[in-house]
Amino acid sequence: MNDPHRATARELAAMHLQRGDPLGWFDALYRAAAGQPGIIPWADLLPNSNIVEWLSSTALRPQRALVIGCGLGDDAEFLATLGSSVVAFDISAEAIRWARQRFPQSKVEYEVVDLFAAPCNWRHHFDLVVEAYTLQVLPTALRTRAIPLIADWIAPAGLLCLIARGRDESDPLGQIPWPLTRQEVRLFENADLNCERFDDYMDPHEQTVRRFRAIFRRPSADKRMANTLSSS
Repeated sequence: MNDPHRATARELAAMHLQRGDPLGWFDALYRAAAGQPGIIPWADLLPNSNIVEWLSSTALRPQRALVIGCGLGDDAEFLATLGSSVVAFDISAEAIRWARQRFPQSKVEYEVVDLFAAPCNWRHHFDLVVEAYTLQVLPTALRTRAIPLIADWIAPAGLLCLIARGRDESDPLGQIPWPLTRQEVRLFENADLNCERFDDYMDPHEQTVRRFRAIFRRPSADKRMANTLSSS
């Protein structure tokens, strides 16, 4: 990633935070890029390798998938190649316009959606929800609000794949993107999800970046019923 472009993104984010508009900088950055993806720090024009690696090691073929903060669409398109019915959203209207332009024949349903005002019919709807790098650019208060909302979109027996920068509790918060702690990631367990896998590793493509990859599952309806009966 180009450091000057990362600095520009940080300046935009700081400016909008000062205005009390912590989410407005996303669309501002995409518009400022004026069709040049190299200006967007996270736009590699390839599916996220951390997601690809995990999916290639499983037999998972979700029927209904949701991609959070889809940006220019590469992760969504990758999931679509696996035969999934994919909804991909971003708060930036410009990012969605750009993704549709890149993939004019796509079967992905691209939508402009604010994570905090998502459609009600998403509740418990998706077999797989992919969250890569969105929570880490949200201020702590918004991050805490976002976690139960994201968890609520996962269907019974469905999965959440979370990819984020990671840090220890004792590490400084640093600059945006703000790494998550294990404790923050584990907050998904408070939203009726079980952690099936937690990977803590150095990103092979960015060797100075520590990554967390966590896989959570919502219990199936039958299992939840059994647990309820056993505890009664």
